[in-house]
Amino acid sequence: MFIYNRNNPEDMGKSETILELARKKELDFEWVKEVAKAEGVEAEKLIRLIAKGEVIIPRNVRRVSSNPDLKPKPIGRLVSTKVNANVGTSADYINVEEEVEKAIVAEKAGADFIMDLSTGGRLDEIRRRIMKAINVPFGTVPIYQAAREAKVVVDMSEDDFFRVVEKQAKDGVDFMTIHAGVNWVSVERLLKSNRLLGVVSRGGAITIGWMIHNEKENPYYENFDYLLELMKEYDVAISLGDAFRPGCIHDASDRAKFMEFIMLGELVERCREAGVQAMVEGPGHVPIDEIETSVKAMKYVCRNAPLYLLGPLVTDIAAGYDHIAAAIGGAVAGMYGADLICYVTPSEHLALPTVEDVREGVIAAKIAAHAADLVKEGQRERARARDYEMSLARKNFDWKKQFELSIDPEKAERIWSRRRSKSEACSMCGDLCAIKIVKEALEKARK
Repeated sequence: MFIYNRNNPEDMGKSETILELARKKELDFEWVKEVAKAEGVEAEKLIRLIAKGEVIIPRNVRRVSSNPDLKPKPIGRLVSTKVNANVGTSADYINVEEEVEKAIVAEKAGADFIMDLSTGGRLDEIRRRIMKAINVPFGTVPIYQAAREAKVVVDMSEDDFFRVVEKQAKDGVDFMTIHAGVNWVSVERLLKSNRLLGVVSRGGAITIGWMIHNEKENPYYENFDYLLELMKEYDVAISLGDAFRPGCIHDASDRAKFMEFIMLGELVERCREAGVQAMVEGPGHVPIDEIETSVKAMKYVCRNAPLYLLGPLVTDIAAGYDHIAAAIGGAVAGMYGADLICYVTPSEHLALPTVEDVREGVIAAKIAAHAADLVKEGQRERARARDYEMSLARKNFDWKKQFELSIDPEKAERIWSRRRSKSEACSMCGDLCAIKIVKEALEKARK
């Protein structure tokens, strides 16, 4: 068996991918055991899920070689629900130092993945700076850079679509969002729809605009096999982008979205045949009673590929609080099978987020992920054990333990400290604390 030498980038292209090694039961078992232990899953079971494509571990071979501290994060069935945080510049606001700080803060707050969505400034430099600053898997949307470098979006050549993918793969990007489900069949379905906001996916809009102007098929769809060759060379995971995700409640669960589901399902099968790890991205704005249908439909059509959702946001009117609207949707989606939740910040729909917005977005998404794990197969017992420990700490007024178990320990302790009670309880109730009164009464009655 050949396993690439992590310290020798020249071995790239010769090694087999994680998916291929899992199918042959030749993955480094000690490495898998470490990953499985962190998730509370049996290593043998995890290997079987990876071999089926129901769990993926995004990990570019070049990044592994350059960063031995990289923390592998599995996404999919039986493992914990993960959180992704997006950072990146815009054409209107370019501050590289701030974007690096956002990435560091996001990781510290508990983000399992970081994506760079930069569209302004020196994109290669920004991407490399952010990637170097973090130890969690890192993703991008290559078409953003291709569009920026072309100056005029519709002037991109077909080679431009792939040139950027290869450049970013060589840099060590672990997973990439590729809007390959956009083709003439799905575009025609969109044209016949009565959508209010049309396409809100930036990558999807760029692709559709290019197709219509040039009267050509989407290069990522037409030359999907070549795309997979590039991905396989560096063992980059592909995140099949949801170009037709609804951007408002009015557009939720329409035919254009479901048409793309079908296309993505077909592409998942091609990824697996090629030995490339794949996950699927899902809808943005969905009323709470339609989330189950969306999630289960995507899981079924895409053969249980890991599902990566933006939210979904359950209302359109939460401007300034969209991180809460998204957390509500994320918890419900996770309950029905979503595997990776993309955070939303309070700045969504309004502005480029600040560092504090990023932190708030990650915390909200982590709450949603944990809420999902409380009912998720394979995670229920572990997640509920943490809640039990918190309840026990509250019963015993063990404030230090409560802070440790909190998703945001620093904020919990800060709030407790600013109005600290004279009693052992919190200052909400003080000596009239219900837990304290009943605990003392029961102890007396049992004597």
